[in-house]
Amino acid sequence: MRVSIVGGSGYVGGELIRELLFHPEVEVTTVVSRSHVDEHIFRIHPNLRGYTELKFSPLNLETITSNSDLVFTAIPHGTSMEIVPKLVQTGIRVIDLGADFRLKNPADYPKWYGWTHQHPELLEEAVFGLPELHREEIRNAKIVACPGCMATATILALAPPIKEQLIEHDRIVVDAKIGSSGAGNTPTRATHHPERATGIRPYKPVGHRHIAEMEQELSLMNGNRPKISFTPHAVPMIRGILATIHTFPTRQLTLPDIWKIYRSMYSEEPFIRLVKDRKGLHQLPDPKVTTGSNFCDIGFELDSHASRLLILSAIDNLVKGASGQAVQCLNIMLNIDERTGISTPTIYPV
Repeated sequence: MRVSIVGGSGYVGGELIRELLFHPEVEVTTVVSRSHVDEHIFRIHPNLRGYTELKFSPLNLETITSNSDLVFTAIPHGTSMEIVPKLVQTGIRVIDLGADFRLKNPADYPKWYGWTHQHPELLEEAVFGLPELHREEIRNAKIVACPGCMATATILALAPPIKEQLIEHDRIVVDAKIGSSGAGNTPTRATHHPERATGIRPYKPVGHRHIAEMEQELSLMNGNRPKISFTPHAVPMIRGILATIHTFPTRQLTLPDIWKIYRSMYSEEPFIRLVKDRKGLHQLPDPKVTTGSNFCDIGFELDSHASRLLILSAIDNLVKGASGQAVQCLNIMLNIDERTGISTPTIYPV
């Protein structure tokens, strides 16, 4: 399959290129970057030096459509809705890594993103790109809308207990820590190293936009829309997310009960690992152990003192939270092994 990437100079775009260059069923034909036209890709992504001589191209939809069977869009929120409809009209399938097609209700965009969607007619057609929940829909989709990184970690952790109605749906508290790469590669005061290093800074502590997709997708589990209290924190690591999720059971639970519900939903999932060990240093999920991989590690503890089920979820925000998940969706669309091109183990230590 011939694929193009629109938005290839960012961290997510770089990871997409890295994964697709070694994908046996894919040829990368065009990589678009408006700010680095005609520059060698390896000058922006130095880890790819010696692996490709491709250069960044300008955004030319005619060139892209003539050289592509599928296009990945990894561009800022609010911009892919201008490009994706034009691509889809030509018969090209699109995997979008932005937020423009994640939400089904057009009214959610002014509420959570502050702008009106220009093509609301495509929102129902787009498939939410979380394979563990929407595998069969992704297979034949024209538009796949990959979820946000923190939403991915949260949804995957909460789907089994919500599906089985084991926790209160209106009292869920999510505390997420995320590495600096989640802010992209354009520096700001907030992402400047002296501001970020050695500290832990909460940001958008209430009303974060990822809540919309969390509640949308988790409501599909049993018909009840959950109420998510979500606060992210910027922490001094480069890659990774750890979501610490506080939930409150609706009945008495035991650890075997929890194991059973997670295994029943995820035992056949190639990129879900249940991590609750009795030995070793990493007895519960740690984003360091997912670095560079497409795994989501999920663990849990029962707190009898506070009648609480604590769930922990760790991912690499750039891979399972973005590029790797997109390639997993591509593999589903190609009807090949979902692990193709993204099955390498993590690098450890990092």
